[in-house]
Amino acid sequence: MIYARQELQLRQGQVLAPRLQQSVKFLQMSTLEFRQAVEQALATNPFLEETETETEGLETTEQAPEETETAGDSLPEEASYSGDYPRTAPTDTTLDPLEREAVATSLAERLLQALSTIPLNDRDRALAVYLIDSLDADGYLRQALASLHDPADFNPPPEAIEWRTALALVQHLDVPGIGARDLRECLLLQLRARLQTLEAGAAAQAHRLALAITEDHLPRLARNDWPGLCRELNVESGDLARACQIIRELDPYPGRRYDAGAAPYVIADVVVERHAGAWRVRSNPACLPRVRLHSVYSDWFRRAHRDERGPLAQEIQEARWLVRNIEQRHATIRRVAEAIIQRQRRFFEYGDVALRPLMLREVADDLELHESTVSRATIQKYMMTPRGLFEFRHFFSRKLDTEAGGACSANAVRALIRELVTAEDPREPLSDVDLTRELARHGILLARRTVTKYRGQQKIPSVELRRLHDAHEA
Repeated sequence: MIYARQELQLRQGQVLAPRLQQSVKFLQMSTLEFRQAVEQALATNPFLEETETETEGLETTEQAPEETETAGDSLPEEASYSGDYPRTAPTDTTLDPLEREAVATSLAERLLQALSTIPLNDRDRALAVYLIDSLDADGYLRQALASLHDPADFNPPPEAIEWRTALALVQHLDVPGIGARDLRECLLLQLRARLQTLEAGAAAQAHRLALAITEDHLPRLARNDWPGLCRELNVESGDLARACQIIRELDPYPGRRYDAGAAPYVIADVVVERHAGAWRVRSNPACLPRVRLHSVYSDWFRRAHRDERGPLAQEIQEARWLVRNIEQRHATIRRVAEAIIQRQRRFFEYGDVALRPLMLREVADDLELHESTVSRATIQKYMMTPRGLFEFRHFFSRKLDTEAGGACSANAVRALIRELVTAEDPREPLSDVDLTRELARHGILLARRTVTKYRGQQKIPSVELRRLHDAHEA
């Protein structure tokens, strides 16, 4: 038999206070996420207001909460009427330019818009719409025509010739290559569309050669069998190189240009500059939300009777927490940036090759912070330097032992590999084995597979592809 009973147990545990929870949450946010959270608080909390100028915002972390509450200017006076109203609408200078950007059109929407301009009967239009809905994000029709179902319960069901006719219509609606069933057909559609716009001449001849290669010799091209292609097509190597260059210019995924996500927008949290022979860190004003306690509303709250404060007590408490946590986030990020510069000073003088091994624990010990706090302060935080924009995590790298008994960072090794490839002889590019030997000459002992991994992480092609690319350019 099952019996139900109650038990009372006493346990001890650590629970973060609400203010600390908010502080941790703010610290691990990216700059864009943090700004959105502050804007949401400004819109919902009546005790918060945004200052109008940067000098009125929070500039130091030593400012006392009482000073923050009492600081502030009086409410702006209403503008007086100065004459006739303007005949044209005033220019809105406060609107974010990004909000004026046109909404991206998806692949299906673009094709349906083009289809609506063509006179078709209901049956043909339904077949074309069904094929458009069957395209994937790359613009391909991955299903065989024989496996397609009846889209509109037509009687009789669509025949194969109707499907092929509808597919040919979809393939000519917009960008060439849309509606292809494989890579070969996608490239052929683009080459045929190009060839129709060319007159007789060298360009048209090169496109016809590219069309012949794509139609019958694409596997041989994938194997880089240049001598075999020259024999099969009876052409010179120069003509073959021009035709292959045309094929490389084609788009293998024509559908991605429509459904591509928005470009990432990164804001630097701090700016590093050289001043009087030393490297200095200053905060980026664009990352500092100009928020303070609303001077009028907070004064009304203090004057209100204690019994009347209940409904708004939580709101003003959260407003105070937000102002203090903004200060704390700004101070922590800046302290971590200064510690990174202190540890990686040589990077700003010589670049990536001078990066030294650095762990989160070292910065945490320097600042007397917990390692998890430093980890949150370096995730999605960026530093603008004279050498470019870098994420904080770029300066942290594991240690690799050298032949002399010293140590270097993995990032420095990647930079050295990139320099070796840049300085190589184009006629005799360095293989991964050669790169391993060159690194050993510099005292860095690595396995060949590790060098291959580091080369791949930097998107450096293999020695065969680099040799082929240099042969084409020659």
